Amino acid sequence: MWSLASVFSGHISRKSTSKMEASDSAMAVGKGYRNPTEVQMSQLVLPCHTNQRGELSIGQLLKWIDTTACLSAERHAGCPCVTASMDDIYFEHTISVGQVVNIKAKVNRAFNSSMEVGIQVTSEDMCSEKQWTVCKALATFVAYREISKVKLKQITPRTEEEKTEHSVAAERRRMRLAHAETISGLLANCAIQDDLESRDCSRMVPAENTHVESVELVLPPHANHQGNTFGGQIMAWMENVATIAASRLCHAHPTLKIIEMFHFRGPSQVGDRLVLNAIVNNAFKHSMEVGVCVEAYRQEAETQRRHINSAFMTFQVLDTDNQPQLLPWIRPHPGDGERRYREASARRKIRLDRKYIVSCKQAEMPLSVPWDPSNQVYLSYNNVSSLTMLMAKDNWVMSSESNQVCLYTLEDDKFLSFRMEMLVHVDTVQAFLLLSDLQRRAEWDKHFRSVELVQQVDEDDAIYHVISPSLGGDGDTKPQDFVILASRRKPCDNGDPYVIAMRSVTLPTHRETPKYRRGETICSGFCLWHEGDLLTKVSYYNQATPGLLSYVTTNVAGLSSEFYTTFKACEQFLLDNRSELAPSLQTL
Repeated sequence: MWSLASVFSGHISRKSTSKMEASDSAMAVGKGYRNPTEVQMSQLVLPCHTNQRGELSIGQLLKWIDTTACLSAERHAGCPCVTASMDDIYFEHTISVGQVVNIKAKVNRAFNSSMEVGIQVTSEDMCSEKQWTVCKALATFVAYREISKVKLKQITPRTEEEKTEHSVAAERRRMRLAHAETISGLLANCAIQDDLESRDCSRMVPAENTHVESVELVLPPHANHQGNTFGGQIMAWMENVATIAASRLCHAHPTLKIIEMFHFRGPSQVGDRLVLNAIVNNAFKHSMEVGVCVEAYRQEAETQRRHINSAFMTFQVLDTDNQPQLLPWIRPHPGDGERRYREASARRKIRLDRKYIVSCKQAEMPLSVPWDPSNQVYLSYNNVSSLTMLMAKDNWVMSSESNQVCLYTLEDDKFLSFRMEMLVHVDTVQAFLLLSDLQRRAEWDKHFRSVELVQQVDEDDAIYHVISPSLGGDGDTKPQDFVILASRRKPCDNGDPYVIAMRSVTLPTHRETPKYRRGETICSGFCLWHEGDLLTKVSYYNQATPGLLSYVTTNVAGLSSEFYTTFKACEQFLLDNRSELAPSLQTL
């Protein structure tokens, strides 16, 4: 949140040179370059693949998606892989009979024995040559070898897109591993208004009327070369029973719009009987949530069933103009039915928060997002991933260098960003701990007059209220204040940086007041790399908000030297305190 500059000495000439260099670099990566893990599948949609509306069955699409992603994972792993989880899938477009489905999958990042696979699905009309985006998906696959434990080789990203996906994958994995616990905690604490009393009883359908139970016998065509049931096949069976349950509520042909993030809890094999149960948990004005549970047993005499998977799917009923129609209400069964009814309302709020925060492009994000317990996990994810995506960009331009401190700028979309970089003779962990403590920022940064810890959200996230001097623009002498979410992360793998990310949030306890002019930061923070014993590369990033650009472009003189002065003060702070850590942070 330092003051920002748009133009530095030599910036314009360097910008054109940088574009030529970036173009040369892109050509080097290249024309003809293809990610070694990339797998493509193209399928012509035939009548046997479609539903009653002549559109490609989502179940069939899920099988193709899973197959393509699995082949990509196995190409990287060099051994069999199984589906472990699937993130939220939003279906943006239906696919008609006679059209072509194009599926592209590639491994974004490999961890110890698991890997994240990114999938893109488009449809193509061969007659009109039009193409549409159908959906994007992220799946986790686990490599499996019977004889020895698998240790996957790391992915080396080459293009800017690959570097971005690689850097964000670690944060997505962190969120994914905590997903079940996060959802349980949010459902327990999310206050949802009980509107059962106020709903029109004449249009209510008892939830038990929508219940579907179906059994499937796992045969060899349903399984992979290890005899484990394909994850895509299980998803297809789940979509089938969910569609039947949704149809029983609306007495029409529903369209699947969302599949919520889910995990496979265990494998099933050829010869297993899978019992699938589906029921409409809740119906809203234009959508309904269907819950599906899959259990497995081996022999009819078995009394204990294995829980394979559970998922929640959102359906709509579309008219001839593809507009959602009104739906009947659900009357939940007392007990578990009422619990599922209320949890569906809570999940809907959580899902909307997650889509809004996680799926939004940076240019579409508001400067400050309201913080509350239902979105804290996703705000933290967005905070860290925004900084790592900014770090991964290729087209940074060096504007100037002084006293071994380099200043880079980047113009991208609506934003102007800068990066300060230097080497400091301090242990990387110590530098991380010192810079993580925002309450000490005022010791070296004159733009931080005071810092108050408002809330310690968890070990890695905290909210601060910061008071800064006035920028002095437009004759406004009021000091600025910021409400900042600071999120810190240790490296996921060797070569990853320590990350301290900051962004603005809004809190009901700290509203804007006449005393201060409320400032906002979209994305800023530190990335720290271990360069050797007692040697750390420190990079500071800041993305300018549109409101500051007019100030930036008219106050160029002296800003460059001010950046260097502040960054050198940061270096001195680290050197002076390299053996003196804040007690509250020593437990890291």
